[in-house]
Amino acid sequence: MSVLVRAARPAELQEVGRLTLEAYAHSGYIVEEDFYAAHLLDAAARAADAELYVAVLDDRLAGTVTYCPEGSPFREVAGPGEGEFRMLAVSPAARRRGVAEALVRHCLDRASTLGCEAVAISSLPVQVEAHALYTRLGFVRAPERDWAPRPGIDLLGFRLVL
Repeated sequence: MSVLVRAARPAELQEVGRLTLEAYAHSGYIVEEDFYAAHLLDAAARAADAELYVAVLDDRLAGTVTYCPEGSPFREVAGPGEGEFRMLAVSPAARRRGVAEALVRHCLDRASTLGCEAVAISSLPVQVEAHALYTRLGFVRAPERDWAPRPGIDLLGFRLVL
């Protein structure tokens, strides 16, 4: 069955938040007591201040991503004329089934539709599987976008020219 990507529905926001936290925790990127856990759980804020998308596979929510258009307070590394996505998360049960790629491609299509010239993102250094996907889709490392939201949490920048 193919992956369907669509906007998250209001009734799904709590589940989307849980899925996001579960995906990050399962991969060892976060613990529930982590400062970032509350942000991952708050899908309602992402839906209100950005564009929240879900991937559906086998009639179940399988993943999510937040697209951050210009003007969104969720933008962190994108400049003018660039798109950005964050909080890409795939349910552990749905991994290796094309969910992450479908979500990223949706964001690239969205950026193109909005007239963006590029997409800029950041990622934890340990997220090597995500980096491999980004590279395969044409992203290149953008060290000038590297940054640290908090001491000890370093993020790597990536950019794709559309």
